[in-house]
Amino acid sequence: MGAQTNAAPIIIKKKRVSGGDGHHGGAWKVAYADFVTAMMAFFMLMWLLNATTEKQRKGLADYFSPTIPVNPVSGGGDGAFGGNNMFSEKTMVMDGSGATNRNPTASRRARGSAGVDPKGGGPGTLEEFTSLEARLLGRTGESMVSDKVFKHIVTRVTDRGLVVELFDTEDDALFEPGTDKPTPLMRTLAHLIARSSDLVTNMIAVDGHVRSAPVVVARKQVWDLSAQRALTVRQLLQDKGVSVQRLDRITGHADRALSDENPMAVRNNRIEVVFLRTP
Repeated sequence: MGAQTNAAPIIIKKKRVSGGDGHHGGAWKVAYADFVTAMMAFFMLMWLLNATTEKQRKGLADYFSPTIPVNPVSGGGDGAFGGNNMFSEKTMVMDGSGATNRNPTASRRARGSAGVDPKGGGPGTLEEFTSLEARLLGRTGESMVSDKVFKHIVTRVTDRGLVVELFDTEDDALFEPGTDKPTPLMRTLAHLIARSSDLVTNMIAVDGHVRSAPVVVARKQVWDLSAQRALTVRQLLQDKGVSVQRLDRITGHADRALSDENPMAVRNNRIEVVFLRTP
């Protein structure tokens, strides 16, 4: 018989380890990061919309609104745009809705010079009117008069042409009260317009406006006074060197076209010198 032993048998147990997904399943982290980034951008957008004005949002929209350059006629080059720059607004067809001359921003439209066809009036294009405006408002660096005089001038470009409006203030008047006798201020303004008028060759119209008189006045002379003041300005311009052939018409409008809603406000006493567009 064989020998017996009390030693316990050796048992080897193998443990199977499964899984490992924690090292290989990180895709959700990328998706979560994208989600957090998108939420942050969303909240920033909402904050910007709440913190900006309507005009600022309009400006941002105009900035990001694209324009499509289309060149119907080759400029002679062999590039993508036929030798022309894609920002050449005067030679390219602009079909977008951005801040172009065809689609100006609200601030440019409010200025009064936008929205007028630069070629619609022949002589006296928008560029020439802009240069004339700059001279009249003292923006050229060659100030011919004091800053006090510039406070009596307002310009705007309309379908008629460039309108130069000269008006009274509470402190200074263009004419002696109730008369057509010009003050030194009016003479200075006439000299300024006469010297600046050399920049263009357009015909000139002079319109006279006066404020309303009290109803207790027995005979209202607003018609005669507005016409006489317009005639006085015509003579001042002619004396300062403006050719008589350029003076197209003189009109007195009385108190029928008010600038201030208060009919008796001194702001309604004004003279409009219009550099007319050529038909």
